[in-house]
Formats: sequence, C-alpha cells, structure tokens
Amino acid sequence: MPAAVVDVHTHVVPKGWPDLGAACGGSGWPWLRVDSERAAMIMVGETEFRPVGAECWDASTRLADMDADGVAVQVVSPTPVFFSYDRPADQAVKVARIFNDLTLEVTAAGGDRLVPFCQVPLQDPDAACAELDRSLAAGHVGVEIGNHVGDRDLDDAGVVTFLQHCAEVGAPVFVHPWDMPGGPRLDRWMARWLTGMPAETHLSVLAMILGGVFDRVPETLRICFAHGGGSFPFWLGRADNAWHRRGDLVRGASAAPPSSYVDRFSVDSVVFTPPALRLLVDTMGEDRVLIGSDYPYPLGERPAGAVVDAADFLTDAQRDKLRSANALRFLHG
Repeated sequence: MPAAVVDVHTHVVPKGWPDLGAACGGSGWPWLRVDSERAAMIMVGETEFRPVGAECWDASTRLADMDADGVAVQVVSPTPVFFSYDRPADQAVKVARIFNDLTLEVTAAGGDRLVPFCQVPLQDPDAACAELDRSLAAGHVGVEIGNHVGDRDLDDAGVVTFLQHCAEVGAPVFVHPWDMPGGPRLDRWMARWLTGMPAETHLSVLAMILGGVFDRVPETLRICFAHGGGSFPFWLGRADNAWHRRGDLVRGASAAPPSSYVDRFSVDSVVFTPPALRLLVDTMGEDRVLIGSDYPYPLGERPAGAVVDAADFLTDAQRDKLRSANALRFLHG
C-alpha cells in the first residue's frame, strides 16, 4: 500500500480581510471582490488579478478534494500577491499579522491535516524574525518567503540573517517565485509564469550557492524551492562548468562547485511529466524531492503526486519517500 501523500505546496486566500489601507496605511492594496458564495476575484486596485473559489478559504471543500485525491496532509501557504515586500516595513508587518491570523482560522478546521505556513516582512530582518516567532507561537509550522526582495536576492545579508534564525528555531522555509519581470515579450501567453517563474527560482538557488549562503547558514536549515527548483536542475551542469572554467567571474563566495550543494535544499515535484521527474530525482537525489501540487491554482498538478505515480522508473521505496517521508522530514526534521 503506497504511503498517503503529503503535499508541501498549496495556497490559501481568506474569504475577506479588513480594509488594508485603513488597517496598514498606504493605498493600492489587494482586496477581494466576492461574486458569490463560492467565487471571488482578487483585485489589486481596480485590476482583476486572479479568480479564486471556495477551495481557497473553505476547509471542508479543501478536505473533500484531499480525500478524493488521496492527500493526507497539505502545507497551506500564503498566496504571494500578499507578501508586500515593496512597502514600508511597518505596513508589511501589519499585513503579515492579518493574513497569518486569518490563515490559522482557515486551517484550524482541518486539524492536523492542514499545516499552516506564515508570511513575514522580509524587507526588515528583525521584523521578519519577530513575526516568524509570533506566528510559530500561534500555531504556524513554517514560513513561505518570496525568492527576492526587490533587487536583493537570497544572499542579501538581511535575508541570510532571517534564514539563520529559521535554522535556529527549526522552522522549515518554502521559497516561492513572485514579482516576475514583465514587458511585451512576457505579458502574453502567461509567459511570466511559464518562463519567468522557473528563471526566478533558478536565479535564487544560484544566489544561495554562489553567494555563499549555504557556506554560512547551518546545515540544520530546511529549505525547499517550488516548481521543481525551476530551471536549475536542468542547467546544473552548465553552472558547474562555468564555476570551473570562469571561476574569476562565477565562483562568488562559494567554497565548492554548485553540484556540491544539492544536498542542502529540497524541491517540490510540480514538473508534470515522468521524464522531467527522472531528471529531478537524478539531479537532486531521491531524498530531496517532495510532492507539491500548487493547489488550488490551475497551473498546478491535480491530483497531487500524479507524476510520481506515473513514474515507472521509481521503486516502491523511492515513491514512498517522494509521497510522504521526505516531506515529513522537511516539516519536522
């Protein structure tokens, strides 16, 4: 009997929140246009950002989908549009508190099956550490962060301070790409999501490696990158080649070639096809790939773990690792 699925990559949108301009200051905040009992639209100003349904905020709907798909546990993380890294830190602290508390209300109805991850004001490392501590005390298990703060990547000193704190308190970190570049070539065909997201994640994995982050943070840091690590696993050989041949430009602060660090982080399995999953497992190792679905959004995998189940090159023991054991180790150490 295969192990039940632990899905490390899902998102939540509460059904309504306070007027963020009044509660946090500033303007242009996201708000929710509720169209019916089971349908709504995330708005940013007067622009429609994303349609969402009851599965985003209703635990019973979410649990029914999990039962239908054979999912035992979901990690429930923020939707990145709410990160607010581009705002003053005091505003980002307030919005993080609001959404973190609302997330706990959503997940409480799921008991141990819905595992909440918080958001933090990552632009201010002290405030981010404080909000992580507050959220962990309130019932959150880990944290989701965006892959950059403006032009500051994950090797930024402030971000590294936050990651070191996560390692100290034992909080798992899920990294999700966000705020992708736009422009005429990227604003059609959802190209920002189809090409920009994989590139963003690839760049941030490289930043952690070449920026020397993995040489500075404890090995106890548990960190997982969304969407199969983006394009990084496919181009690891290119990065190693560049590190050896153009070390004058490429090595940065890293003590060893990029391939030396693949045992320091995990990736989820949202790559959709068995050949892609084979590359992922071959590159990252069978202990570093975790099932993720991106539920409930349409660019995700449904049911969660379908590509793992379809991968005939996996042994039963490997499949069980991907389905649950790796995720449980990521969550609990």
